[in-house]
Amino acid sequence: MIGYGKQSLDGREILEVSKVLKSNFLTQGPKILEFENLLSKTFGSKYSTVVSNGTAALHLVGLSLGWNSKSYVITTPLTFLASANCILYSHATPFFVDIDKHTNCIDVNKIENSIKKLIKMNKSIKAIIGVDFAGLPCDWASIKQIASKYNITTINDNCHAIGASINNKISYAIKYADIVTHSYHSVKNITTAEGGAVLSKNINIDNKIKLLRNHGILRDEKKQKIYGRWYYEMIDIGYNYRLTDIQAAIGIVQIKKLNNFIDKRNKIAKFYDNFFSKYSEFSIPKKYSKLGHAYHLYVLKFDFKKHKKNKVEFFNFLYSKGINLQVHYIPLHYQPVYKKKYGYRKNDFPNAETYYDQTFSLPIYPELKKEQMIYVAKTILSYLTNYY
Repeated sequence: MIGYGKQSLDGREILEVSKVLKSNFLTQGPKILEFENLLSKTFGSKYSTVVSNGTAALHLVGLSLGWNSKSYVITTPLTFLASANCILYSHATPFFVDIDKHTNCIDVNKIENSIKKLIKMNKSIKAIIGVDFAGLPCDWASIKQIASKYNITTINDNCHAIGASINNKISYAIKYADIVTHSYHSVKNITTAEGGAVLSKNINIDNKIKLLRNHGILRDEKKQKIYGRWYYEMIDIGYNYRLTDIQAAIGIVQIKKLNNFIDKRNKIAKFYDNFFSKYSEFSIPKKYSKLGHAYHLYVLKFDFKKHKKNKVEFFNFLYSKGINLQVHYIPLHYQPVYKKKYGYRKNDFPNAETYYDQTFSLPIYPELKKEQMIYVAKTILSYLTNYY
């Protein structure tokens, strides 16, 4: 079965994991700090804290910023659940802004109108969460300008775009956003199996996240001298969101391979571009000269309704041929929880809805072979058109 994504590991990760297994620390050891330092160096952040997954990273960001039931947070309806669920975790309210139909990222032209609308309603807007969808950076310069005007915190949910760039700089995310979150799930551009991180510029935010990832426990050396080396205090309600040294060891190796991974993903995307651009029925991802795409996903667009094709039947056919496509994502306002809680309905976010109706994600990962790409492309073409 050819899936849409797959991890890329070799003997180097196995060797480093073996070293950790033979060491004195499987968790809360030196590999954590080494990984965090490498993240800061690679992505230009002043502080980095690794956590158990990308969802945990987003959750801790909301807690560290003090979101509460009176807080509103602007984000996109086209993303994985975690990007908005983190808002609910803090009892805050998500406010969706539709996507740009060309980039599939949040539409910056609609953000300021949404802010003005919320201000008129006397709502407290705490943050904007932008998602660099599929690996393409948002218009971060515009988002930052708008956020600065209204004194709103910016958060880059960068989980799709690890290795992407603006003006050839992969450190763009922390340049424009106050806080950046990563996911290192197995199909992301680098992996620790499960894992994530929060990158920030503010030591107070970083200290809060480090505290909350470890049960809210603080070990004060001065108090330990008085009460004993074992002494600690829980000063906040925290969580067990720690990453292990085993995972950190994998991550350290993966970061060193990142440029190679991105290069391979771009080559696969170029093959798909060249293949499908010949046929007017398909729309390939749009390119932008100053944006370096990380291609976590390769999203192809096809108007199923116009061409009288059934998307479910198409997916089932491809699966029968050993190709497991995926759709990223079901718009969040379609989800029962959000519909019930906020009264969302169909046609509330037309660009996200059109995207959902017409798109699917093709297999893209560094180990994908040329013959597999050809097989995938021709199988899709033969089912959806009359060319084969």
